[in-house]
Amino acid sequence: MADERQTKQGPRKLIQGHPIGRVSDAERADEAGFLKQLGPGTVMMMGDNPAFVPMPKRPTLLDFYRLRLGSLTARHMLQSAKLALDAGQSETVITACLLHDIANGGLIRTDHGYWGAQLIAPYVAEEVVWAVRAHQVLRFFADEAVGYAYPEAYLRYFGPDYQPPDYVRRDYEAARSHRWYMTGRLITLYDIYSFEDGVTIDPEIFAGIIARNIKEPAEGFGFDNSPVAHMWRTMIWPNNFL
Repeated sequence: MADERQTKQGPRKLIQGHPIGRVSDAERADEAGFLKQLGPGTVMMMGDNPAFVPMPKRPTLLDFYRLRLGSLTARHMLQSAKLALDAGQSETVITACLLHDIANGGLIRTDHGYWGAQLIAPYVAEEVVWAVRAHQVLRFFADEAVGYAYPEAYLRYFGPDYQPPDYVRRDYEAARSHRWYMTGRLITLYDIYSFEDGVTIDPEIFAGIIARNIKEPAEGFGFDNSPVAHMWRTMIWPNNFL
């Protein structure tokens, strides 16, 4: 998939979709042809895409909420966290709800629980990391004892005959006996009821919880030389060619 952006001053900038986003072998075969467009006045996109509002020099979590996460996912996570807050859940659970789909909204959908857990690992409690990773697999399995049913949305997304792959079943079985099972399960409970249209929640209401539970780097996410800084930079500049 290719796109282009013309800056107000300067060359035309081409955007080539990431290899992981290809949907056919034809796109893979077209890569060399795409690069033939380069020449005087035409370069590959690097740095700020003029179609996006630039991120601050030291971006915070709420900056990513406002400027990079998809609006549906950002609204969904805010609703989820607000439900947990209103239910009197611990700040650990609220924080996990606030972060559980961050990869889905800003980085990658495939295995988003695993990617999201890795993305936040240097900055939050181990329990939050575990719960964010586990919620992805827990969503596929009902737990009637706590009031969690298989999502109707999944019937639409995947069809009534879909069966999760073996690794999902394996990780679900491991999660069931884990000491933090209910933290992950609570994400799924507040997850399923958090897709209401027309509900607007100011992310600033979570500023105190974020300050107490998320170690935001002084340099800003993406610039603290952590093992996952590159993942945050990918969300800042998602169209960089390299």
